[in-house]
Amino acid sequence: MRSVVFAIILIVIALVTGALVAHSSPVRMLLYLGLLVIFLVTFMKTEWGLYILIFSMLLSPEIVVGDTARSMLSRGVTLRLEDLLLVVIGLSWLARNAVLKDIGLFLKTPLNKPIFAYVVACVLATGFGVMAGRVELKTGALYVLKYFEYFIVFFMMVNHVRNRAEVKRFVLFLFLTAFIVAVIGMFQIPSGERISAPFEGPVGEPNTLGGYLLFIGMTAAGMAIKIKDARMRLLLLFFILCLVPPFFFTQSRSSYLALIPACISLAFMTERRVVILGLVSVAMILSPLYLPSIVKQRILYTFNQAQEPDQMIIGDLRLDTSTSARLQSWKDVLRDFQKHPFLGHGVTGYAFVDAQFPRVLAETGLLGLFAFFYLLYSVFRLALHQLRDTEEPYCRGLITGFIAGFVGLMVHAIGVNTFIIVRIMEPFWFFVGIITVLPMLKQEEPAPAPAPIPRGRQILTAARPFPVRPRLS
Repeated sequence: MRSVVFAIILIVIALVTGALVAHSSPVRMLLYLGLLVIFLVTFMKTEWGLYILIFSMLLSPEIVVGDTARSMLSRGVTLRLEDLLLVVIGLSWLARNAVLKDIGLFLKTPLNKPIFAYVVACVLATGFGVMAGRVELKTGALYVLKYFEYFIVFFMMVNHVRNRAEVKRFVLFLFLTAFIVAVIGMFQIPSGERISAPFEGPVGEPNTLGGYLLFIGMTAAGMAIKIKDARMRLLLLFFILCLVPPFFFTQSRSSYLALIPACISLAFMTERRVVILGLVSVAMILSPLYLPSIVKQRILYTFNQAQEPDQMIIGDLRLDTSTSARLQSWKDVLRDFQKHPFLGHGVTGYAFVDAQFPRVLAETGLLGLFAFFYLLYSVFRLALHQLRDTEEPYCRGLITGFIAGFVGLMVHAIGVNTFIIVRIMEPFWFFVGIITVLPMLKQEEPAPAPAPIPRGRQILTAARPFPVRPRLS
C-alpha cells in the first residue's frame, strides 16, 4: 500500500513539474526546484527541514502578492520566503506521517483547545465578514492562513523532538540566526537610520526587529542566569551583548517599554531576586547617563515633536503623531466594534490597526478576543507549570528566559501587531513547542566506557592489530 502511495506521489510531482516547466520563467523554475528539494529533504529527515526554517525566519525576503483595497489595510498581502518554506515543510511533514506512520499528527497538549478555539473564532468572524461584504475572500483567507501558520511550527516541534540533545541543537541554531541578524544590524548603525531586519523590502519594520531581539535576548538571559557551566554562561553573555546595539538602534519605543517588565519578570524568577531587582532599578534610573543619544532623543520625541495637526493632548503633554495615531486607533476600535460586538468585522474587514489587542477586538469581536486571551493565558500557565516541574539548570534557564520574553511581548503588543508578525511568532512558537515537551524529554545517556583490558591482553592486542578470523570447520 505504501509503495502505491509513493508511486502516486511521484507521478503527481512529475505532472506538476512538467506543467511548471511549460509555463514558468527560469527564475521561477529554480525557486520551484529549490522548494521541491526542501520537500524531499524534509520528507527524509524532518529535523533538517526545521533547521532550514529556522535560518529562513529572519533571513528571507518578502513578496507582495495581493491588494487589500477593500479591507483598507493600506498595503498589500505580503508573503516571505519562510511562508512558502513553512507550507512546503508542513506538507512534507504530513506526507511523511501518512506514508511512514513514524510520527504523530497532533499530539495532545494543554494548548490544543485554546489554539482550536482561536482558529474557530477567526474563521467564523472572517466567514461572516465575507458574506456581509466587509472582507474580500482572497485577502481574508490569506491573512487567516498567515495567522495560523505559526501553529504548524508548534505541532511540528511537539511531535518531532525526542530528547534534550535535539533541543540544544535547535536552540543553538535559533541563537545563531539571531547573532547573524544582530551583526547585519550593527553594520546598518552608521547609516543613521532606524535599523530593521534583513530583506525587509523598501520600507523596514524596526518594531519587528526590536520585538524579536527582545524575546531572543531575554531567553538567552534566563539561560545565562540558571546555567552552571561558566564557559556557556560567558558565551551567552557575549551573545546578549551583541544583541544590545541593534536593539537600541531600532529606535522602537514599544520595544524599549517592553524591556522594563521583561527585566522585572526575569529578576523575580532568580534566586536573589531582591539583589537583581535592585540592580535593574539602578540601571533604569541611571540609563540617561549611558544610553546612546539617539535613543534618548527617540524617547523624548514622544513629547517634544513639533506641533502637528493630528497630535493628541493629554493634560499638559502633547504626544507625537505616531503615539497619537495608536491611541486614536484604540479609541476608534472601542467605538466601532459595537457594530459587530461578538464576531467583529472579520480578518482584514476593518481599517489597519497597528496594535495587537484592539486589532483582535475589531476583527474577531469579543469571541475572538476571549479566545486570544485564553490562548495567551494557557501558554503562560503551561510555562509556569513546566518551570515548577523541571530541575535541570539548562531547562530551567530556557523556561525562565521564555517567560520573561513572553511578558515583554505582551507589553510590546500594546503598540505593535506582535502576535501576527511572522518574524516574531515563528521563533516564539518554536520555543513554545520546546517548552511544552521539555520535562518529558529523555536525557541522552553517555556511551558506556569500555571495560579495562588486562595487561597481558593489551600486549597481545598491540602485537596483533587486525582481528583473527575464526577457522572454518
